[in-house]
Amino acid sequence: MDAVVLVIHLLLAVALIGVILLQRTSQDGGGLVGGGGSSTMGGLFTARGSANLLTRTTAILAACFIVTSLLLAVLASHNKTDENPTSALSQPAPVEQTEPMPADAPAVPQVPLGQ
Repeated sequence: MDAVVLVIHLLLAVALIGVILLQRTSQDGGGLVGGGGSSTMGGLFTARGSANLLTRTTAILAACFIVTSLLLAVLASHNKTDENPTSALSQPAPVEQTEPMPADAPAVPQVPLGQ
């Protein structure tokens, strides 16, 4: 279930980026769709028609993106258990157990720092 929602979330993000890039800004003459003011295709590909379509599409994609974000957060909180922490930050650091040196172990040679 998590993987399906995550794939849908990523597809929505890519679609949202694409729709935003298609929109017309105030500095340029028009976006990629319907830059001119001609009404050859009825009312859909005029400057106003494409702006309305892209604005509605952006709003719908943004709402779906927010819903999938919240759904992923809820799924992540339900999958979190105290017995099996999945985050590296929530796990305690491993403690190395060192054995004491035996009495008959050779001494560590001392090297002067200047050499």
